[in-house]
Amino acid sequence: MGQRALPLSDPRLGRAVQAAGATDEVSGVVLLLPDGRADSHRRPSTLSYAAQLPFARSLARAGVGDGLAVHVLHYRRRGWSADDAHPAEDAAWAADEVQRRYGDVPVCLVGHGMGGRAALRAAGHGAVTSVLAMAPWLPERAAAEPEPVKQLVGRRVLIVHGTNDERTDPELSYRLAERAKKSNRDTCRFEVHSDGHALRQHRSEVVALAADFVRGSLFARSYARPVADALAAPPPLGLRMPLAAGPVSYTHL
Repeated sequence: MGQRALPLSDPRLGRAVQAAGATDEVSGVVLLLPDGRADSHRRPSTLSYAAQLPFARSLARAGVGDGLAVHVLHYRRRGWSADDAHPAEDAAWAADEVQRRYGDVPVCLVGHGMGGRAALRAAGHGAVTSVLAMAPWLPERAAAEPEPVKQLVGRRVLIVHGTNDERTDPELSYRLAERAKKSNRDTCRFEVHSDGHALRQHRSEVVALAADFVRGSLFARSYARPVADALAAPPPLGLRMPLAAGPVSYTHL
């Protein structure tokens, strides 16, 4: 028996995550979009939200002097569910809500797994200036319609994927980045060698990379050398950039 579709609850934003000593004025916002399921009409698990909080706190600490606020999005449903694409719709709603609360501030969509696809898909919202998709779940190569990329034009785009990811295919994110790069030069992709879907093995390096990208994209800070080189490099170099292990010259958290 298939799942019964329940009435949709409203999406909502979690409380703003801001580091101690943060300024009262919010100058930029990160929306964190959790992972989910390919097909599910169930309400999201609270664990998916809680799993994002350590990452949210790390980003907030990195942007403590910039006026950064970080919110984790609570989806209506935990699944993408074919053409419904509820997580992408919820991400667009969240960007509207950010504008309502904070005014005309830039937004960076940061998503993992299914949330990575939602971030890429919702990038066309007028408040969104940048997108970070980590281990994004994307349609198989045999899909009738390729995943759209035109909404990424004019945005800074960073994709991060573990080479040993057994849940989402790294080659699919490379192919999407390759298509996006043709119309948007501000696209780059990092490969985390030997890491899996959760990106736990090199967690500190991934967080540092994310923080540098967020600060550079939202607050016009200079990117660290690896990010600047990846954005400037032509394919395939800038789309298969290895993430350096150990101490690197990213933002200090």
